[in-house]
Order: sequence, then structure tokens, then C-alpha cells
Amino acid sequence: MNDSVIPLVDARNALKIGGCSSIATTAEAVDTRGRRLRDLRISVTDRCNFRCIYCMPKTVFGRDYPFLQHKELLSFEEIARAARIFVSLGVSKIRLTGGEPLLRRDIERLIEMLAVIPGLELTLTTNGSLLTRKAQTLRDAGLQRVTVSLDALDDETFRKMNDVDYPVSQVLEGIAAAEAAGLMPIKINMVVKHGTNDHAILPMARHFRSTPSNPGHIVRFIEYMDVGSSNGWKLDEVLPSAKVVERISSEMPLLPIDPNYSGEVAERWRYADGSGEIGVISSVTQAFCSSCTRLRLSTDGSLYTCLFADRGHDLRSLLRSSQSDQEIGASLGSLWAKRTDNYSEQRSAATAAQRKIEMSYIGG
Repeated sequence: MNDSVIPLVDARNALKIGGCSSIATTAEAVDTRGRRLRDLRISVTDRCNFRCIYCMPKTVFGRDYPFLQHKELLSFEEIARAARIFVSLGVSKIRLTGGEPLLRRDIERLIEMLAVIPGLELTLTTNGSLLTRKAQTLRDAGLQRVTVSLDALDDETFRKMNDVDYPVSQVLEGIAAAEAAGLMPIKINMVVKHGTNDHAILPMARHFRSTPSNPGHIVRFIEYMDVGSSNGWKLDEVLPSAKVVERISSEMPLLPIDPNYSGEVAERWRYADGSGEIGVISSVTQAFCSSCTRLRLSTDGSLYTCLFADRGHDLRSLLRSSQSDQEIGASLGSLWAKRTDNYSEQRSAATAAQRKIEMSYIGG
């Protein structure tokens, strides 16, 4: 890991979202490449109780790191209002992220506010550390399912990845609590860093495979990406997803299956014996920019049209202005219509070295 402290992009100096000369009824937003706006990821906190080396390394996010103050955060009412506007533009799925979203006080109240929006799929990504005591209340509030980040099953490797003294067993207990609460299907995200935790690929696949007495869960193996500017990313630490599939298939044969929907980022594979499926997310070696339908809303109300962006667009000011939902929706539709992002198709040594917004700030 790079021991130097790298200055972060000042994402709080966001660009203003331009207005429109005329206001029309909102409709599905389509960008310059014909990509529809479908998915919205909302970061509800920039704080986390883990310090994963690929996301929030301690060299940057130490004890003195200036996290956002409460007054800088979007309120639950502002988030819910923004969500309704985005649904009018075609968003059908919202994922709550962070940081660690379960650290946001009274997160269940926000979920209740979002769950009543018609036709919306509502999910959340978590490190699992608080799931044991929160899973049922999340479900009761209206959350439909969870994705849990887990990078290894042995404590030594797990701690090497998250850089805190937290045992795997407690994350597994959280996953069991989520299953008992009905937050299914549960997806397990494993970031694969070659030379650090790639030996854990097969144990993860074996553990979460379906059996006659256990429905199993879907593990998604994610290529280590050059997100942000603080994780010291190197190309030789990326294990291509094709190698992941090859390793698993050598022991447990896999067959490709169709995506669940257009724009799904995970490439799906099922076990030939019918014991479930896995997914691989290959942003580095198999760019999927051409079908990306995602927009990201940061904790303090900045919009990012790409995970690898260097700055956002100021939605918070619009929400706190006198503009109507229709006027804001027209401005957001115009923003998406101008979108040209295709970072992963352009990735090179030069682009990888560029300063980008941190993943902990806008969610993965």
C-alpha cells in the first residue's frame, strides 16, 4: 500500500447544474450514447468503521480526517424529494451506500420514506458489521434486499483487507440475520486484489454455494479498480475476471447465463450442477461503459455521472432553492442528456493517475 498521503479532490466545490430555457413534463432521461437513467446510488454518510485498503486507507482517512459536518449532509426529506424527481426521469432502482450507510442515525426512517415511492426497487450495500441488530428493522421499514461486502473468509486476510480488528464471524452472523429477515437474494461483493486475497476466491465460492438445505447467496467477484486517488492502485494487482471464472470452473464447472436486465454490470455464471450462481464485475478488463445506467448522489448533494469522475454537480443548492420539482427535474434531465462518460473504455496509465473523487464519498 502507498504510504504517502495523497490530497483528495475537493468534491464540495461542485459545478452548478444548468437550468433549462423552458420547462417540460419530465420523461425518461437518455444520454448522448443512448443510455437510459435507471439506477441511482445515494451515499448517506462519508463515514465508515472499516478502513479497507482499496477504499478508505488509513494513510488518508486517519483520526484527523475532516469528515462532513451534519449541516452539510442532505436531510432525509431532501433525499426523498430527490428520489421522487429521479423516479420521474426513469430511475427504477435506488441503492443506499456510504461510507457505511448503517452508521447514519435513524436510517430506517429514510428507508420508510423511500419505500412508499411506487415501482421503486430499494436496496442497500453494507459491510455487514451492524446487520445482526439492524436487519429486521431495515426489512420492517421497507428495505427489499442487501448486498454485503466481504473480501475473505479467514480473519487474517479479512483484516488485511479492511485494516481493522473485526472478525469474519460477525459479518457472517449479519448475513444470517439478513436472510432470516427476508432481505433476499443476498449478494456478497468481494473485491479481488491479486497477491493479497485472490487465494480466497475458491473458499468464498464454496461457502456461499447453494445446497439442498441452504439457498446460498450470490458472490460477485469485483476487479480491483482505480477508484479515487488514495488506494495506490497498480494494474499488476488486478486479477482479470476471466481468471476468476477459470479458477472456480476448474473445480465447480460454470456456464454463462443472460443478464437480468439491460445495463447489469455483473456478468452472470451459474454452476452446472444447479447449485446457484456467481457474478464477475470487470470494469478494468471488460469495460461496460456502453450500457452504464448509473448516477451517484454524494452525501452532501453532489451528483456524479461516473464512478471515476473528478467533480460533481451541485444538486443540494437546487433542492434548497425555490425551484419546483418539475423545474429541478428538467435541469437533471438536461444534465443526463449531455452525459458522455466512458472512463473504463479510455483507461490507461495516464488516466489511472488522475485525481478522482473517492469511492467512500459517492458509494461503489
